[in-house]
Amino acid sequence: MGEPRGIFCSAQGCVGDVIIEQRLVESKEPASHVPLACSAQYCAFPVDGNVLCLWNTKDPSYQPLTLQGHHEPITAVAFGNTVSPLLICSASQDYVIMWSLDECRQKVLQGLSPRGVIMGTLLGQVLCLRLSPDDRTVAVCAGNKILMLDIESRSILAELEGHQGHVTAAEFCPWQTHIIISVSEDRSFKVWDHHVGSLIYNSPVLTAFPLLSLLIDAKSRQLVTGCANGQLWIFSLVEGHHYRCVTRVSLKKKSESFSRRVESRLCSLPEESQRPCTHGLEKGEEVEASLPVLGLAPCDLSAIVSAPCVWGLSSETTSCLWIGSSAGLFIFNLANFELEAVLHYRDFRSLSIHVAGSCAVMSKANDDKAICLLTSLFGRKIVMLEIRVAALVRSQQGHDAGRHLSVLPRTCVGPTSPLCFTTAKESKTPPAPQRQSAGRSTVKDQPLVFHTKVRSSGYASAPHITMFSPKANTRKCGDHSSRRRDGPRCKEYPLENSPPTKLYKQRVLAYGPAAAHCVQYSGDGQWLACGLANHLLLVFRADLSGTPTVFSGHDGAVSTVCWSHDSRWLLSASQDGTLRLWSLRRAELALCVGKDVFSKPVRSAQFYYVDTFVLLSSGPELQLLKYHIDTCKDEIQRYKQKSRCKRVFRLPTTGRTEITSLSAVNDFYSYLVLTAGRNRTLEVFDLNAGRSAAMTVEVHSRPVHQICQNKGSSFTTQQHEAYNLFATTASGDGIKLWDLRTLRCERRFEGHPNHGYPCGIAFSPCGRYVASGAEDRHAYMYDLGSSTFSHRLAGHKDTVTSVAFSPAAPQRACPETQEEASFGRDFSVLLREGRLPIAGLSHPGRQAAAVRSGRLTAGRRPRRGARRHQDSRPSPPHTAAHARQCPPLLQGSPLLQERSWHPVLLHRMWAS
Repeated sequence: MGEPRGIFCSAQGCVGDVIIEQRLVESKEPASHVPLACSAQYCAFPVDGNVLCLWNTKDPSYQPLTLQGHHEPITAVAFGNTVSPLLICSASQDYVIMWSLDECRQKVLQGLSPRGVIMGTLLGQVLCLRLSPDDRTVAVCAGNKILMLDIESRSILAELEGHQGHVTAAEFCPWQTHIIISVSEDRSFKVWDHHVGSLIYNSPVLTAFPLLSLLIDAKSRQLVTGCANGQLWIFSLVEGHHYRCVTRVSLKKKSESFSRRVESRLCSLPEESQRPCTHGLEKGEEVEASLPVLGLAPCDLSAIVSAPCVWGLSSETTSCLWIGSSAGLFIFNLANFELEAVLHYRDFRSLSIHVAGSCAVMSKANDDKAICLLTSLFGRKIVMLEIRVAALVRSQQGHDAGRHLSVLPRTCVGPTSPLCFTTAKESKTPPAPQRQSAGRSTVKDQPLVFHTKVRSSGYASAPHITMFSPKANTRKCGDHSSRRRDGPRCKEYPLENSPPTKLYKQRVLAYGPAAAHCVQYSGDGQWLACGLANHLLLVFRADLSGTPTVFSGHDGAVSTVCWSHDSRWLLSASQDGTLRLWSLRRAELALCVGKDVFSKPVRSAQFYYVDTFVLLSSGPELQLLKYHIDTCKDEIQRYKQKSRCKRVFRLPTTGRTEITSLSAVNDFYSYLVLTAGRNRTLEVFDLNAGRSAAMTVEVHSRPVHQICQNKGSSFTTQQHEAYNLFATTASGDGIKLWDLRTLRCERRFEGHPNHGYPCGIAFSPCGRYVASGAEDRHAYMYDLGSSTFSHRLAGHKDTVTSVAFSPAAPQRACPETQEEASFGRDFSVLLREGRLPIAGLSHPGRQAAAVRSGRLTAGRRPRRGARRHQDSRPSPPHTAAHARQCPPLLQGSPLLQERSWHPVLLHRMWAS
């Protein structure tokens, strides 16, 4: 047996603080695929074929313990789960033997040969052994069946048959000990109840390669299995999830992406702090075509990797695992499905093994050291490595990248900051002349009518207001009183809520081939705005009652809508290249910024710095506009355009890549702006300093189409750390949850199909849930503490494109009801009522609902030439009067007729 080899130095620099080769032994027989096992105190492996050897991992100076009893080569080894007595089981084609290590050690000290207990004979080729959590039962995977043996009576309790190939791995469920899960060369996994001896679940064929390894994580309640071509499959074992697939991961792609991220971090460091790169292969070396998953083991990084302690995102609840492969070791995070560290054997030139045939890893909780046992694929060497986990992880992570950032401002606004910009003192509009007595007034040039509000000019039959711009969307005075009566109550938004699940309301919005692109609730929760592809912007009441207000004027599809902080103004951006600001109270255009101002189309726009600025992206530039809205109530001068805006700051992205999405907080003063680029980068700008503050590369596999921050609402109070959370989404790459302080992806949400159309996402006001649209005509709800969806909301007929939560639904007259709306390509808006609010959009489907007598009925377009059925019911009393009050744009439209047509836009609600 070899002595510890000491500290090794690779050709690229000293790496003794990362890995130490403790022991080395050469077997007489080839050691390419021999079974390995590790526990907290021992490492076990067969040497010379049929001799079981054990190394002490705590003190390498101890002499190895050898156990002899097999006549055939040992094919499987497994440790028990209890500390005293510590058991180890070995199997070959002749025997299955159980050894008590305490008794074996005493026999050796007495000079006697240790002996084990034979559990079974001639059971076949055993590829895996696993002991139950209480060490009373051992599962023997012999051929294509699993034999459950009782350790005390040495009898067969159950025989589980059903696999079509050799069973390669099996694991007991930690929280349900009567459940055992197995994987096989038939490329599927099965769930068994070994107490009854029955099959609970049989998975379909997962891949074209055999499954080699298996792990059950008790924290996240997930099943992880790896196959021979380097694919990881993760399934949810949560009750009610029915073993759904959470995600599939390619180890090779993750390794390549991780190497590029580490290189970008090292290049961003100052020259004096840059270190030689030891994580990847040198230039000219070839990467293996596949990375077979040889072994899986739990890994504790709670003391190394920090996570925000909000809504189940603490580092104590984040699970990681070791992945052993032929080329190296990988630390994989089960929360964000990303690699935390990579250790390639070839990077350490003095290691005895560079290509592994078998691998076993063990690391204890709250311990910085991990023990790895390797066998050579092309030789007879077996080595034991000691890995310093903290040194490995920290050497490949950024140094305080983004740790100085926070959404909440920590300093005052600087004197040279763009946020200090103040326009010249605006000249106030002189008040309208007051009516004076004839005796005291002098003759002046003035209109014949001296009132502020002109009732009649006296020169034409039609009033001037209808000659220029008729106010078609003016509401009756009675509406304001009813809104005031039924408005939200001043009540704190409850943070402990369940998401909405039941559909309770549906509303037809428009007709015709026009998609719904975006939706947003106002800050007070009373209004719901949605932008359509037919150039219109509609504003509804939050409860979908009454007639929507129509804002027209864009010449292209409305791509972005945003409410001001006080809910008085509405900002919209369109594909026609213009930016328009609307007055909700007057239902008219207040400001229009044309395409001559912007060199590129406006992709995103919003109010910023508590309505002080308008923040937008145009091509590769981030622009800040200072605006002034003329609120003069003089009817004579209201047609003079006195509203104006001025660009006060512009800042290009790094590399001048096009901005695909931006986000900033407007509910309180914040200096930071988040942008996503076409090159898949995420960049944070500090507008107080007027520069880029941080950047991370390869955020998603495709460009990000939406950034959504956890902004809360005016009715909620969250932990201050929670406001630093934000989410990004890209087509085909799920949703990622980020912490702004570290620019780390903390969790990844998978499960909603989104491969081609950009589906929107939204945070709940309480910050506990993330909602997303999907291409399967459903809206998905995710809990921040889980990577898979908790609810799947049905009701749409096509792709759900946008979702939004109401910020104040719990404060309604019925405090136990909340609303959620979802919009999609079937042009429907679905509202769900529950303990959380949300809204969403979808595209047109083949069947929908039409308005009939103020209610919804299913309808189809009548075939050409068919006689229309005459409805005997009386027409609604509001139809005629309503048609006269509607703007000319909607007069004569099918919205006001008693017909059953395909709707363009539907609005639906859900309830819990």
